[in-house]
Amino acid sequence: MHYRERLNPWVIVRLLPKCQRITVGRFRNRSDADGHLRQLRRLIPQALFVVIFDVSN
Repeated sequence: MHYRERLNPWVIVRLLPKCQRITVGRFRNRSDADGHLRQLRRLIPQALFVVIFDVSN
């Protein structure tokens, strides 16, 4: 994992069929990720998004 990615551990992921996923954005804190998630859900209500904490090394 790159240094820049370690600075932004909160990730918004779009869940797709067949256990696939797309990383939509990375954020430094949970409140920023939640705010962006609310906007995504308003813009694309049919998509499924989740916020996760990325702990990979």
